[in-house]
Amino acid sequence: MDDRPGAGTLGAFLRSRRSALTPDEVGLRSYGARRVPGLRREELAQLAGVSATYYTRLEQGHSANASEGVIDAISRALRLNDDERAHLHDLARPSAASRRRRPPRPDHARPGTVALIDAMGAVPAVVMGRRSDVLAWNRLGHLLLAGHLDPTAPSRPADRPNLTRMLFLDPHTRDLYRDWRSEATLAVASLRFIAAQFPDDRELAELIGDLVVHSAEFAALWARQPVQKCVTGTKQFHHPEVGEFDLAFEVLHLPEAGGQRILTHTAYPSTSGETALSLLAGASAPRGSSPVLSTRLS
Repeated sequence: MDDRPGAGTLGAFLRSRRSALTPDEVGLRSYGARRVPGLRREELAQLAGVSATYYTRLEQGHSANASEGVIDAISRALRLNDDERAHLHDLARPSAASRRRRPPRPDHARPGTVALIDAMGAVPAVVMGRRSDVLAWNRLGHLLLAGHLDPTAPSRPADRPNLTRMLFLDPHTRDLYRDWRSEATLAVASLRFIAAQFPDDRELAELIGDLVVHSAEFAALWARQPVQKCVTGTKQFHHPEVGEFDLAFEVLHLPEAGGQRILTHTAYPSTSGETALSLLAGASAPRGSSPVLSTRLS
């Protein structure tokens, strides 16, 4: 099955969510033995109020540009959350999704965005492109997430770190998180959400394909179809320099920036996280300079 962005993903997503529901959960009486778990297509169609033939064509990719009303009805029948519902709309109506967005711009952080993270001296911050490439980071962001890498790497497109690739293929990044499995699941869920918004992004499709080939763990998670617009939460670190601590993270989606985001990490007062960030900032500050400076792009 072709599972690239914009190629066969609608059917795979619908099947994954349909198989996760049982007749009892949705108030249907089950008849006969089931060869596979979950609802049958005709049962899902009944719940959504559409014909079984139409739903089958939709799941098989033979019906394009379904109406918003139909997609909403299927979303309710599948009991999707808000992120999954938005994802389904993007998958089912890719032409409409494309019309809502301007053509993707080249991935470079805007000067104002770089200036913003430069001003966030005590906050580790990273500017990410839609493919999770690091477009810029401030000094504390670099030391928190990738101190083993060249701090100037984001200024060279060919050498830019990719946070998703690092999470699965870089041992240093894998060891950085105490709960690596949760981080990996979150990264894949975010990548799926974004991939549906940019179905024609060849480089994004190539990233996904490369990770599927080189990481069995990524391939298994990708096949499970997790979807989440990751905007806030907590990360559990095991940092090689300052030990174990937790930080709150926020992801700020930048408008009119082709899917770019700012990832920030903050510590609550009087916690091990606050101590860890203070130690990182102090250790990284050259004498007579500001503790945190951003990597600026040419």
